Amino acid sequence: MKRSRFSEEQIIGILKEHQAGMTASELCRKFGISDATFYTLRK
Repeated sequence: MKRSRFSEEQIIGILKEHQAGMTASELCRKFGISDATFYTLRK
């Protein structure tokens, strides 16, 4: 399995920001990830 670019703590932080109200596209732009990567992390 490929090693993740983000640590578990970073992923949790990204998802918490999404729950706080940031849109998926804003988060993707901020962290330099694709939409597909974001939704995979969320899953």
